[in-house]
Amino acid sequence: MKGQYFRSFLMNPSLMNPSKRLLIFFGALILCLSAVHQTAVAQAKSPTAKPSASPQQPSNKPAAPGMPEAARKVDHAASYYHYSLAHMYEEMMAMYNRSEYANKAIEEYKLAIENDPASEFLNAGLAEMYARTGRIRDAVLEAQEIIKRDANNLQARKLLGRIYLRSMGDGQSTPSPEILKLAVEQYEAIVRLEPRSVDNHLLLGHLYFLSKDLPNAEKQLKATLEIDPTSEEAVARLAFLYNEQGDNKHAAEILNAVPEAQRTSKIYSMLGYTYEQQKDYKSAIGSYQHSLILDKDNMEALRGLAQNLANDNQTAAAIEQYRILQDADPQDATAPLRLSELYRRSGKFDLAQESLKRAESMQQDSLEVAYNEANLLEAQGKYEEAAAALQKLIARSSAPSDRHNMALFMERLGNVYRQAGKPQLAQETFRKVVELGAPESARGYSGLIDNYRDQKLWSDATRTAQEAVKKLPDDKNLKLALAQQLADEGKTEESIGLAQSVVKASPGDHEALISMSQIYTRVKHWQEAEDILNGLLKESTRPEEQVYVRFILGATYERQKKIDLAEQSFRKVLQLDPGSAGTLNYLGYMMADHNMHLEESLNLIKRAVELEPQNGAYLDSLGWAYFKTGNLELAEQNLRRAAEKNSNDATVHDHLAELYARTGKLKQAVTHWERALQEWNRSVPYDVDQQDVARVTKKLESTKVKLAQQQTK
Repeated sequence: MKGQYFRSFLMNPSLMNPSKRLLIFFGALILCLSAVHQTAVAQAKSPTAKPSASPQQPSNKPAAPGMPEAARKVDHAASYYHYSLAHMYEEMMAMYNRSEYANKAIEEYKLAIENDPASEFLNAGLAEMYARTGRIRDAVLEAQEIIKRDANNLQARKLLGRIYLRSMGDGQSTPSPEILKLAVEQYEAIVRLEPRSVDNHLLLGHLYFLSKDLPNAEKQLKATLEIDPTSEEAVARLAFLYNEQGDNKHAAEILNAVPEAQRTSKIYSMLGYTYEQQKDYKSAIGSYQHSLILDKDNMEALRGLAQNLANDNQTAAAIEQYRILQDADPQDATAPLRLSELYRRSGKFDLAQESLKRAESMQQDSLEVAYNEANLLEAQGKYEEAAAALQKLIARSSAPSDRHNMALFMERLGNVYRQAGKPQLAQETFRKVVELGAPESARGYSGLIDNYRDQKLWSDATRTAQEAVKKLPDDKNLKLALAQQLADEGKTEESIGLAQSVVKASPGDHEALISMSQIYTRVKHWQEAEDILNGLLKESTRPEEQVYVRFILGATYERQKKIDLAEQSFRKVLQLDPGSAGTLNYLGYMMADHNMHLEESLNLIKRAVELEPQNGAYLDSLGWAYFKTGNLELAEQNLRRAAEKNSNDATVHDHLAELYARTGKLKQAVTHWERALQEWNRSVPYDVDQQDVARVTKKLESTKVKLAQQQTK
């Protein structure tokens, strides 16, 4: 009858829905198993029933003394029956996602274990069921009990390992040290029990990496490659580990050892990251491009390509790539944020603001977005608004753990005050950075020294540099700042000795060597300065390393009036970095000042001003170039703006005086030439060309005579 009942339901056309049919199938199967079980129980109770010949049938004889209780209750038939029901309820739970099936499965597992308490298989199944239904504590306890009885139970250890891995989160935050330790313990045992599994070694290597146990992480990744030399995951992770250790060369060797025909998008992407760490941006770009050829949807490669195009000063290409990235992942705030930075550096402030608003809509209350907003306001000359934005950021970074951010924001605020012509507020702000303590106080001291130099308070700058070196004796940059102050005070031997001590303590440090060359330039030891810079050029194999060195070399040539050599050096910089505003301005001004290539000179300076429209030195260069080309109206407009921003710059006053003398405004010419001489008298010798002083003195006397003659008529 039950068989007929079962078949009639399956053949009913109204029940052809697959889910319903499966549910009925499981229900009918449960009924069948129940009937079989009941029949077996009835037969066992019948007085005419014959004993089974099966060795698994429980005996009616008393248990031997000392026999475990579990051995007295074993009923494999009943155990298997309840396990079968548990398994079917598990399947029904997975199919219909109904909690009652989960509870029934757990109950059936428990009944199965009652009939076979020593079964590790059933205990492990119950533990897995607990884990699947979110009863993590029960799952852990069940698995731990199994391991106590059998330390080599692989299934229980894998379950515990998976639970600990899930407890560690998505990998975006730092895992709990306790949970991490437990996970390591389980996977160490798992690797011992299953030593030929690639996944086990990879997981244990990752856990060691998170534990900062890099030697053991490396050992596990190498073991993975011994099992499977083609494992791209092991190669990529091993390369990443070497990069984290700063061993970029070794990382590149590991990745390049993979034959090109076998390199995947992931391998090329990691190779791009490795080259980026070496600051070999062109090679990084090539690797990321290869990665995208193999997988155009590789988001890491898209981000890496965009970032390295920006690093390589390929601004237009970087902007295009970030736009592609923005379209590919509209919810990622990184692309619009980076676009905003690139637009700002390109002088496209409207587009920068538009991108920044987009990033802000996705990352509200983001410190990075707010900081970029302050930078954009500063670039536009909106100093009051920029200062207000930075003050809000400082208020949000008041916790002791945010001291680094606070120092960064305060330093920026101090520089905004410097540009706004508020030296007292700048000084107060930088002093607050100093009070934060090391290592942040170094930022404050550097800001204080520069602020005093802006005001031509040379003795205050020297005193502050001495205080800084005394408090932070290991800071090489502060020592070099003091060496510069000593050079400006005419203490040549002391200055050179201090700078040389820094260079000796940091062999091969390019920044220290460049500072050494600049100090030689300040004391007019030209050959020594050139030798250092030319030596650095020979050592610099990558273009990006040569940009700053060539710029400093060009400036060194220009100070010696070696105009042709200076021009060559500056033009090489622009070949490497066409968007270098400082080089565009320096070359443009030098050519205008020497009446060379005036139209080109004007265009170069215009590009510099487009990039940094608030830079007073660039505005002075632009005004001077207009003066040289005869456009006196635009010359005055830009020179006046330059004087507003750099009121204590003697050269700006000299240029304004020349303009007013040509346009017949002799009184204004006299005023500005007098001011130029005053500022030169307040300057250090390095910043003053005595030929300019003599020329201005002569012109001032001549103009005063002309002015007197006009007044007597």
